[in-house]
Amino acid sequence: MEILAFGVTADEEPLLERAFAREGRHEVRCLDVFLDEDTAPIAAGYEVVSSSVNADLGGRVLNVLAAGGTRLVAQRSTGFNNIDLDAARRLGLTVSRVSYYSPYSVAEFAWTLAMAVNRRIVRASNRTRDFDFRLNGLMGRDMRGRTAGVLGTGKIGEAFTRIAHGFGMRLLGWDIAPNPACVELGMTYVEKEELFASADLISLHVPLMEATRHLVDAGALAVMKDDAILVNSSRGGLVDTEALVGELREGRFAGVGLDVYEAEAGVFFLDKSLEAFPDDTLARLITFPNVLVTSHQAYYTHDAVGQIIEATVRNVADYLAGRRSENTLVPGPA
Repeated sequence: MEILAFGVTADEEPLLERAFAREGRHEVRCLDVFLDEDTAPIAAGYEVVSSSVNADLGGRVLNVLAAGGTRLVAQRSTGFNNIDLDAARRLGLTVSRVSYYSPYSVAEFAWTLAMAVNRRIVRASNRTRDFDFRLNGLMGRDMRGRTAGVLGTGKIGEAFTRIAHGFGMRLLGWDIAPNPACVELGMTYVEKEELFASADLISLHVPLMEATRHLVDAGALAVMKDDAILVNSSRGGLVDTEALVGELREGRFAGVGLDVYEAEAGVFFLDKSLEAFPDDTLARLITFPNVLVTSHQAYYTHDAVGQIIEATVRNVADYLAGRRSENTLVPGPA
């Protein structure tokens, strides 16, 4: 069987090809275009399609896939807020995801963003490229003794907390249930309002759903410390970007590190450098000197991507064998 994989990066392609070659039964055709309404017809005749995190798997796209003969959609990510699961059930599709990969990849990158904005690394690097070695405007703060607020203390949040503990920070957490490992590290669980008001560094590690959309809204931003650092390496929709821009215009926050953006679909992972950029909010966000935006790359390590691909290979094998696993979102017809 030949499997069609959408949204494959140049780094990812040889890993995908080798993984399916080791499995020995299938080949994979890799495309760098994302799966959406325009590209879905390419999948006609492919029983198994693999999608990337920025795919549009709404009802209209799933209809096109099903009509073309697709029976399994194997998404190469943990998040699945981009998939219309009800439509998949109605169409008799099987849908899988990757429920686990290295949490350290995202946690370490969240800390990279935090320290980059805290110590003004991008500004310093740009200066030294111009042989400007002044220190004016580059002063940061020690993390030791300050308060880290972690919203979402699952595997990634726990990994982030362990690093914060290593810095010697006071630890505040917010989640539906405490993580005993975080409690053992000294974390105190509080209401999110107290966390926003008390934390010097706030990092988001919760999934995006209706209950968490705009978790960081105008009210949350208003009570945050003027010199707080905010990091989002989870999902863009957790932050009300318009409200954030408004606060940044007022000169608030020591730094903001964003690896995700609520309107990133159709922008992130693509080269827009030669086009008139249509998103005024993102364009404005990038201009603030205390803001660092990266292109949804927190997961992008050899270790994590390798685990994602291996899980995808297993998901295909499970589908063909009629098995379900923790990765199965929609089991398809019995």
